[in-house]
Amino acid sequence: MKAFTHLAAAVSLASLLPFAAQAGEVEVLHWWTSGGEKRAADTLKQLVEEQGHTWKDFAVAGGGGEAAMTVLKTRAVSGNPPAAAQIKGPDIQEWGELGLLTELDEVAAEGNWDQILPEQVARIMKYDDAYVAVPVNVHRVNWLWINPEVFAKADATPPATLDEFFAAADKLKAAGFVPIAHGGQPWQDGTVFEDIVISVLGPQDYRKAFVDLDRDVLTGDKMVQAFATLKKLRDYIDADAAGRDWNTATVMLINGKAGMQIMGDWAKSEWSAANKVAGKDYQCLPFPGTQGSFAFNVDSLAMFKLTDDDDRKAQDDLARTVLGSKFQQFFNQNKGSIPVRLDEDMSSFDSCAQQSMADFKAAAKGPGLQPSLAHGMAASSYVQGAVFDVVTNFFNDPAADPNKAVQQLAAAIQAVQ
Repeated sequence: MKAFTHLAAAVSLASLLPFAAQAGEVEVLHWWTSGGEKRAADTLKQLVEEQGHTWKDFAVAGGGGEAAMTVLKTRAVSGNPPAAAQIKGPDIQEWGELGLLTELDEVAAEGNWDQILPEQVARIMKYDDAYVAVPVNVHRVNWLWINPEVFAKADATPPATLDEFFAAADKLKAAGFVPIAHGGQPWQDGTVFEDIVISVLGPQDYRKAFVDLDRDVLTGDKMVQAFATLKKLRDYIDADAAGRDWNTATVMLINGKAGMQIMGDWAKSEWSAANKVAGKDYQCLPFPGTQGSFAFNVDSLAMFKLTDDDDRKAQDDLARTVLGSKFQQFFNQNKGSIPVRLDEDMSSFDSCAQQSMADFKAAAKGPGLQPSLAHGMAASSYVQGAVFDVVTNFFNDPAADPNKAVQQLAAAIQAVQ
């Protein structure tokens, strides 16, 4: 009876709206709520609605997505999940194991996803070798941002190695500038440590440590060196860093109070908002010693199983639209990230994004392309939290011992596995 009622309604509407029979609804749970992110999300909504579908926005504020995940779990348990939800990294596999995600292989085959996506990214979007999520963008985590005017005043040279990094920091400090603008929050401490680990251990041992969770690598001499480097870096941040937000730290560079910041490419949004030009007013460099490596953070939409055929079609069209060139261009120019498609035209992007894409493609050909631990791509949230605890406690303890820290790191990870 219910099916008949739906059919009758569709026939009735069809006489008034010829395309209504093919139109469905997509409810999308996300936390793209900041200025640039909201503009990008609104564009996705527009592109979906242009195809005759209805977009039901389900935005849950909170940059890390914790609140959104709490809401999603409640909805999923009650048997009423949205069509798509912003989920990333290993969490996609966990939802797949629950049997709640739908396969996108037809859409993926039609769009040549296996060809246009790096294998390292495509693998994360699959569960049981089938696509269940669509990637939206790529953020690079291992960036060093510098203010060239401040560097010139301090007679400092943009660094390519860790030795050069500390030499520049010494010159900035001597000239009266804050050498490294930093926000003392666990995820920011974790971001800095992650970049140091890639620099000291290299991308392959970074993977052994934070993807494979190899105890020998976690407690090895090079990890001791990474902690020692983190301890040394602590001397170059200011006394007011505790609790500072990342964008406030970026403003310290923009205002000429600091010389460097270690942060992902979302930092560009602050420079853009201040009408600053990449390559002129600010420079982006791979974090010293990580040239050839690319620590990535990928936003993605996982697709949940739906029962209505029209809604499923709308869901497929949403997936197609996300990887379409129009959305890839607009979204990533607003968010500071780069397109996830390897074949995307980058001519309209700024110099930092163009360098990021070139480095992304080069890293994808070898071991250099690695998932970010600090941003939820490499391991479970439990492992990430364990690492953050050890790193932040170490970073804020002047008497901390790097040799003890590696043992604490391995023990903390083992306790949550």
